[in-house]
Amino acid sequence: MSQTYTIGKLAKQAGVPVSTVRYYERAALLQPDSRSDGNYRLYGPDALSRLQFIRAAKGVGFTLEDITVLLSVQDGHRAPCEEVEQLIGHRLDELEHHLADLKQVKKALTSLGSLCRTSSDKAHCEALEQLETSE
Repeated sequence: MSQTYTIGKLAKQAGVPVSTVRYYERAALLQPDSRSDGNYRLYGPDALSRLQFIRAAKGVGFTLEDITVLLSVQDGHRAPCEEVEQLIGHRLDELEHHLADLKQVKKALTSLGSLCRTSSDKAHCEALEQLETSE
């Protein structure tokens, strides 16, 4: 007989909170394989693999909507690769925009920090003044 997991054991094995497993169930990304006589959710090894896949996909920036598509492709309900490649490209584009925004924030913070370090009047903070006059 193959390994079965209760929701708590499944969550622990995957390294996520039980609330995450329940959330993924509500989002229709994961379903229990069966119920015990006491009506506990029971999951098999495939559910653990699926949960680990979801976690890995989230870890590289895919949204739950994206993951739904990826799981559909993985389950054989859609043509593979082309759609996955498009999703990856979309996430990379978003990441590039986010990195550009972060670079601007870094530049602004570096500039403000420099104002603090080079100020001759330590009783007056030029960085705060700069923030007050910024648009």
